[in-house]
Amino acid sequence: QVQLAESGGGLVQAGGSLRLSCAASGGTFSSCAMGWFRQAPGKEREFVARISRSGGFTDYRDSAKGRFTITRDNAKNTVYLQMNSLKPEDTAVYYCAADPPPFGRYDDVGGYDYWGQGTQVTVSS
Repeated sequence: QVQLAESGGGLVQAGGSLRLSCAASGGTFSSCAMGWFRQAPGKEREFVARISRSGGFTDYRDSAKGRFTITRDNAKNTVYLQMNSLKPEDTAVYYCAADPPPFGRYDDVGGYDYWGQGTQVTVSS
């Protein structure tokens, strides 16, 4: 069982930056692939980024490429999402998720077993 807790959300102007953190406890963090998802009001939860167990492989949704960076620190049981050049359309609740072995589809909500409670990101125009 892995417990996840996100932090770092807030209100920022368009063009600004935020760094989200997700602290894991209660399980073997280093054995899990980790992902970030987001959900805007009235929309389905969507994939944002993922990182492999070692941190050697990452993937992003097209709209996040070049602006967002996912990293992890296995010594601190924490995964991060650095978000730069934020746009109003990035406004959503952001969730981190853990995918222990055997691994599921990295870009699908169903591929992850554990979820945090979410942190709100609001980008004003």
